[in-house]
Amino acid sequence: MTTIYYFRPLYPFLVGWALLLSTSTFHHLGLVNGLGQLALFSMVVCVPIWRTGRMSYVDIGWPWGLVLLGGLSYWLSDGYWARSLAVSAVLVAIGMRMGLGALKMWRLGLLEREFPRYQYQRLRWQRDGKTNVALALQVDATSQGLANASFLALPIFIIASNRSTEFAPLELVGLTIWLLAFGLETVADLQKIRFLREMKQAGKSRQVCNVGLWRYSRHPNYFYEWMVWNGLIIAALPSWLALRGTEHIMLWLLLGAGLLFTSRVMYSTLVYVTGAVPSEYYSRQKRPDYEAYQQRTNRFFPGPQRPPQ
Repeated sequence: MTTIYYFRPLYPFLVGWALLLSTSTFHHLGLVNGLGQLALFSMVVCVPIWRTGRMSYVDIGWPWGLVLLGGLSYWLSDGYWARSLAVSAVLVAIGMRMGLGALKMWRLGLLEREFPRYQYQRLRWQRDGKTNVALALQVDATSQGLANASFLALPIFIIASNRSTEFAPLELVGLTIWLLAFGLETVADLQKIRFLREMKQAGKSRQVCNVGLWRYSRHPNYFYEWMVWNGLIIAALPSWLALRGTEHIMLWLLLGAGLLFTSRVMYSTLVYVTGAVPSEYYSRQKRPDYEAYQQRTNRFFPGPQRPPQ
């Protein structure tokens, strides 16, 4: 296998970053944020991965990269200050919620073992013939830093560029979706933590979490994380329309396509890459009742449980 094959995961994000750099509105901000993300990931993620051979450090770099993105967007954007502050605060809240949790795991020593979702990556590499694990680790880590520099930055930059002093109804709809999804994602995480604590106190191991929001989706935390970003994408649409007279028509259309692709990137990541599929691969091995849970409960989109077969 040629070395260039290893770098394929980077291509979409490099294209997205190049799109931002090609615009007159986002060139400077996109450059500063992209270089900042690469510097952060180099120190916090890539070097620890190189020293330990474990990819779990991505769980520190990615959310704190969102915090960096939110701060840079507010500092460097030219839009209406209240709108810029609102979207930056939203992003910092997303990053801090996960980032503080990651730091707690680091202090508890939980990063000294590879997380199952990253163990699953190695199975993928083995299937795809990627034998240079050290290179594959670095490429995957860098791709998540580039995600913060490209498609995940796109809705934030677009919203923060809008100079209108009035919030459009669609912006308020998007921010409301974000707020509800952010709250429900937090509830899902707390429900699972409480369930695991209760099972541990009862001396029961390998139990399937089937309470609260977990009765309606096998991964409600991932679903609501996806909706968090969909809310931001919806909120960005009025500001994207406002860019029509500022950017070349082709760049403007590509920015709109990039917003849609952001939703697709998050869905693929949360279901197939580091989310539902890797998690369930190991859950089926560890939890005897998990297969029955799969048959009754939707994987991603919430819905009523089906009767036992």
